[in-house]
Amino acid sequence: MAQLNHYNTQFSKKTFPITLVCDNVTNAPNIGSLFRTADAFGVEKLMLCGSYIPLGRKMTKTSRATEKVVPFELQDDVHAVISKLKFEGYQIIALEITDTSIPLREANFSTSQPIALLIGDENFGVSEALLKASDMVVHIDMFGQNSSMNVVQATSIVLYELTKQSL
Repeated sequence: MAQLNHYNTQFSKKTFPITLVCDNVTNAPNIGSLFRTADAFGVEKLMLCGSYIPLGRKMTKTSRATEKVVPFELQDDVHAVISKLKFEGYQIIALEITDTSIPLREANFSTSQPIALLIGDENFGVSEALLKASDMVVHIDMFGQNSSMNVVQATSIVLYELTKQSL
């Protein structure tokens, strides 16, 4: 048995109709990890929304050059981004724990329309206004003492499920 690396794996490249919309994610290593995650899961585009998005050395160190291959946009107004995506026919899925969110394991995602996965900032999550604008709000069941996990870890879990249902 030989361990494989990115030069000799047999994974086929695929892009899914998924746009990852990040609202005020401002931690540079998290942004770098989101680029890497977006690349790994074949995300079509990364939308980084907010007034301060650090794209410097700390971000690129974590991204491992995936910011060069993942299409992305910087936008100030996340509400305008979500409105535009809704108008274009995207299903807006917010990742947040609320009193009406559904467990990820029970979610059935559309395979007939593109998806915008909306994630919130590291401290406050997705705003009430954006939750109301979403078509679906999903959460990841937590079985420990904590009620949340790192935004990148949670995003990776949801992207895995989204791409699994699309295959």
